[in-house]
Amino acid sequence: MTTLLQLAAEKESADVTDWAARLGWVVGLLLFIALVYWLMREGWKWRGTLQGDLPELPAAPDEPGPARLELTGRYHGSTTAGQWLDRIVAHGLGTRSKAELTLTDAGLDVVRPGAADFFIPAARLREARLDKGIAGKVLAEGGLLIVTWEHGEKLLDSGFRSDHAAEHAEWVEAINGMAGPGNNLITTPSTTSTTEGTAR
Repeated sequence: MTTLLQLAAEKESADVTDWAARLGWVVGLLLFIALVYWLMREGWKWRGTLQGDLPELPAAPDEPGPARLELTGRYHGSTTAGQWLDRIVAHGLGTRSKAELTLTDAGLDVVRPGAADFFIPAARLREARLDKGIAGKVLAEGGLLIVTWEHGEKLLDSGFRSDHAAEHAEWVEAINGMAGPGNNLITTPSTTSTTEGTAR
């Protein structure tokens, strides 16, 4: 009888949870997550400071002319042309958002609800192509519409995805037709390996 009582007492003792230790682990984990988030935010701000030489984004003209093509979808970011992991964050170009694109003879108008709109004059368009990745975003082959354009003294790649991916090819043809062979200052390589981001 005594042995049974001792076993029962030992079992009850084993079930006692050390709440202080558990709470300490939870607090430590939350502090670690907060530190990582702060470091990421500081890195983002530092990158924006380094890109401070980029001029302000162009605004659309009052009368851009009739639309040649229109597209609704998402803007996934911009990078240095040909360097798909070198993200551009200055002037809000690093902010992912919904996007409405309108192509006119004047250029490409990018309207972004909740983020800064910008306009790419036709004379600044250099190339368009289909690709599968841009910094932080990887999709199936040809899943992204990449537009190469000149901003200040820098060539940028901006990535878009239409709500109807079948439209991408028409946009590539139209933009390349506007840019013309004299405007293609570079040949940007397609993404050959994808190590960052996942398809969503």
